[in-house]
Amino acid sequence: MAHLKLKFFSLAAPLALGFFCHTVQAQTTPAAQIAGYVAQSGQPAQAARGQEFFTAKHGKDWSCSTCHTAKPTVDGKHATTGKVIAPMAPAFHAERFTDAAKTEKWFRRNCNDVVGRECSAAEKADVLTWLASLK
Repeated sequence: MAHLKLKFFSLAAPLALGFFCHTVQAQTTPAAQIAGYVAQSGQPAQAARGQEFFTAKHGKDWSCSTCHTAKPTVDGKHATTGKVIAPMAPAFHAERFTDAAKTEKWFRRNCNDVVGRECSAAEKADVLTWLASLK
């Protein structure tokens, strides 16, 4: 019986540690995500380009600012559902861009709605740089 307990703990500990490490790794900062996108794109991020991308239409009916407002330091509202959206600027919503998986999920969904494709790493870096600059 002791042998079974030892086997259980020898398997459970690495699994628990792996889960803990995964959870810790999921936590990030806007700056870390920007750095990752900049590394992927191979070009520096530009806040002005991010603001332009955020407020412009890209061939579809919506821009990012349609739901998130042109001033993403305040609440927005989804254009179809009417659901309130917390401010996009990290200085005005502490949880914004602290989970890389969530950031990717929402970029994937929103870029498809706004641009009709996934956003490039450069576009993501630019938008995040602009949002992070808002104080």
